[in-house]
Amino acid sequence: MRKAKYTRQKNGYFQTIVWDGTYRGTKKHYITLRSSKSSKDLEDKVKEYTDRIRERRIIRNTDIYFSEYAKGWLATYKAGKSNATQSMYKNIIDKHLMALSDVKLSDVARVHYQTAINDAEGHPRIQQQIKLTIKQIMRSAVRDKLYPANLFEELEEAMEPIRYRPEEKRPLTDYERKALFAAELSTMDRCFVDILYGCGLRRGEALALTRFDVDLKDRTININKAVEFLGEKPSLKDPKSQNGFRSVPIPPSVFPVIENYVRGLRGTQLFTIRSGGMMTKSGYRRMWERIVKGMQAVSSEPIVGLTAHIFRHNYCSNLCYQIPRISIKKIAELLGDSEKMVMEVYNHIVLEKEDAAGAVADALRM
Repeated sequence: MRKAKYTRQKNGYFQTIVWDGTYRGTKKHYITLRSSKSSKDLEDKVKEYTDRIRERRIIRNTDIYFSEYAKGWLATYKAGKSNATQSMYKNIIDKHLMALSDVKLSDVARVHYQTAINDAEGHPRIQQQIKLTIKQIMRSAVRDKLYPANLFEELEEAMEPIRYRPEEKRPLTDYERKALFAAELSTMDRCFVDILYGCGLRRGEALALTRFDVDLKDRTININKAVEFLGEKPSLKDPKSQNGFRSVPIPPSVFPVIENYVRGLRGTQLFTIRSGGMMTKSGYRRMWERIVKGMQAVSSEPIVGLTAHIFRHNYCSNLCYQIPRISIKKIAELLGDSEKMVMEVYNHIVLEKEDAAGAVADALRM
């Protein structure tokens, strides 16, 4: 005689938990099924329920199309994301998921995903964004009970890893560093690039600075906002994360330039276009071109691919070489980022400095 699968609980019921076909966050959501009759009756209930999930009977009937749902998903569920993130999703939906525009949401299958991936062949970063976008849209559809959870699992399993390696971050080269300090730059351009070099700010954080954010007495810069470009126009927003609200010291090597510039300001904003308004996208591009041109004029080596972020990477790399005089926690605080990020990106520097054999010998010296 077959042993009963379930036993009667103290409450008098045979019971178990089963996946109801939905998610809470990224985790499956379960419900409890009960029977007051027998273990066999509960087994039948479990089978019936799981069959309903498999046969799509628990999703709502709808004729909504993928493109319609995707646009609503972006407007509703991604409304709180940065404009740059929203623009990325919109670009993928409008330009790279056109093959799904006439497909009903409930009919989305592996072939539609693979078609979008194939159409972006040779562009691994775009493929990575396509994968991320489709996965998030379809997971949301499962939560809204508009797409079967079991089919989403099959779709997700079919999504092979995208081989994408971002450009390797680098610090300033020796000749770029020499050219930086030798270049003849305007007072504004010099102050901007010195803040990047000496304080490790993100481009948007530096562009948002006002004279009231620079404490000349304490020799610190307070970061509490950032600029992002909406097309051509600048727009103020909060720093990238809560860690982005911070105060960083101004090192002696760049303090005189920053002090003289701030004291001589007529307006409030540190970096402006010619008319005195906040720096526009084209205004920033022209400023950066002037900076690179000024550096190139005093360098015998070609200065190629120099960006504001390279200055930030240079700042962090140099700080990591100062460990243990400064901790990883403090470096993360100065960068307005997490310790996890510092370790992931700069761990090779920490390992380079590490001397395990020497540390053991010193620790156990008689």
